[in-house]
Amino acid sequence: MTRRLSRNHVRALTGAVLGLWLWYGGARGNDTGGIIPWSPGIDASARQIAAGHCGAYAKYAVITSVHPWYGDYIGFVCRRPVRWGPALQ
Repeated sequence: MTRRLSRNHVRALTGAVLGLWLWYGGARGNDTGGIIPWSPGIDASARQIAAGHCGAYAKYAVITSVHPWYGDYIGFVCRRPVRWGPALQ
């Protein structure tokens, strides 16, 4: 006897997986900055993750703190471009 998942079950599972991915992956924050969970090897892509987050608000990212151990975070702030800065180059 085979069991098939209904559409509602598939939607619920998809929503749960998407929610977990959004909660544990990438940056969390708002238009003023945020945090990125630290893990080995994240240093190479932390700037790109922060830039993508701040880019959604038409700002550029500045890494402010890095605590390289499990359970801690990489902090960053989003700054508005002015007449100079990396966003205008």
